[in-house]
Amino acid sequence: MNENVQVLYHALIYTMNEHYPRASAMAIHNGHVLALGTAQQILTEFGEGAKFFDLSGKTILPGLTDAHFHLMHYALSLQKVVCETATRQACLDNVAERARQVEPGEWILGHGWNQNGWPEGFGSASDLDACAPRNPVYLTAKSLHAGWANSLALRQAGLTASSPDPDGGRLGRDDSGNLDGILYESAMRLLECAIPEPGDEDLVEAIRQALPTLWRVGLTGLHDFDGPRCFAALQTLQARDQLKLRVTKSIPLGELDHAIALGLRTGFGNDYLRIGSVKAFADGALGPQTAAMLQSYETDLSNLGILMLDGEEFFEHGRKAVDHGLSMAVHAIGDRANHEMLQAYSQLREYERQHQLDAHGRLRHRIEHVQLLHPDDLDRLGALDIIASMQPIHATSDMTMADEHWGKRSEFAYAWRSQLDHGARLAFGSDAPVESPNPFWGLHAAVTRQRQSGEPGPQGWYPAQRLNLHEAMAGFTTGAAFAAGTENFTGRLSPGFAADLIVLDNDPFAGSPEEIARIAPVQTMLAGEWIYSQ
Repeated sequence: MNENVQVLYHALIYTMNEHYPRASAMAIHNGHVLALGTAQQILTEFGEGAKFFDLSGKTILPGLTDAHFHLMHYALSLQKVVCETATRQACLDNVAERARQVEPGEWILGHGWNQNGWPEGFGSASDLDACAPRNPVYLTAKSLHAGWANSLALRQAGLTASSPDPDGGRLGRDDSGNLDGILYESAMRLLECAIPEPGDEDLVEAIRQALPTLWRVGLTGLHDFDGPRCFAALQTLQARDQLKLRVTKSIPLGELDHAIALGLRTGFGNDYLRIGSVKAFADGALGPQTAAMLQSYETDLSNLGILMLDGEEFFEHGRKAVDHGLSMAVHAIGDRANHEMLQAYSQLREYERQHQLDAHGRLRHRIEHVQLLHPDDLDRLGALDIIASMQPIHATSDMTMADEHWGKRSEFAYAWRSQLDHGARLAFGSDAPVESPNPFWGLHAAVTRQRQSGEPGPQGWYPAQRLNLHEAMAGFTTGAAFAAGTENFTGRLSPGFAADLIVLDNDPFAGSPEEIARIAPVQTMLAGEWIYSQ
């Protein structure tokens, strides 16, 4: 009898398994794929006693994984003032509306502003003072690499005109040297330490409430790059059987010694929560022009960005990590940052070889973002077997800024095709809440290099870097699984693999590329359980 078997049939199943790419029926048992085949084959073998789901011609894909996510920040951002607006004034209006709703003295937090898209440019502390005079206000930029505070928030953080710039950051100042309310990179932490943190249970609940928004867009897994409090909240959710998501959890570089002391290693955990890589930051971001550059920004010939970590420093951290079974991941956006990190990874691979640390399989090191490469570095991720963890939606969001600030260097920005052609493994994500977590928006960007409005034209932005849909889909499935070390369990629909899948009304491979961004799953399954139905 097959009373515990689920049979999905009359479907178009894309398996992402090159040896058996399509099927029309599937049997699932105990959270795993039991068998794939034609409807006749599966119904004949498992027909007696099974539970049947007639998909009526719908399409099934493996569940999608976002390989670069900030889950705590995303969950909390759902409660914040919306600052991703067409104008600065619209953002200020949103802050003023929130100020009318809260008590005097209560912090007002917001996220999503980008001065590059505002005709008025950067705001100031006085702008926020005018719309929320009785509340400290702090708004994070879309990139999460800059913040905007009002005068009351600056005072509560003890920041004044005499406050020095911290290492790896800068306090914005006006022509008189007074603080203008903008904080760059590590300077953000000087203010954020004054903001009351949500309680542990508040954070657990915020993440729990955010999970359905991820299931609705087809995500069954993610790689999280937030800190220890997020890790603790995830463990609480798992203990309560409420973590309906597969999470690979990074370790911040500042916690490396603690992780070593505890004996944590990459891959430790279970099917739902496991340790990933140690995450470092090499530079800033394009939006605030803090990404570290080999040559100056087109718009500011004195600016080379901020290099937070050079190659030698990163190698020393990496050597300590690999000695204890921990892989490395590093945020690198500018061409100098990527060059420095590739130099360091070359040293680290040689160190692993000399000490036979790769005898039982190489650690899966990564570069997060890889947004701009010097042409001489295009082939180095593939040659060194370093995962290119990239976010396709960044290209279409950033293309106007990239053209403005990087000029012709943008030919090698967000260069997915170059990376694939040079043998690098791609793992795709969104960097949410920097961008929407909707993976179909990322797939659309990867295939078209266009915004959803059609900009910049039919061929897209630097169209030589486009991918086909299967290649792009691999970034959210098999590529993300490899980066997590779970390629024998997730990322494909194959016997023995997890029954993580999504159901679509239409076949994305049969429609036009422009339609990809409008795709919305009608059902999502994790480990054989329907966790979302439209």
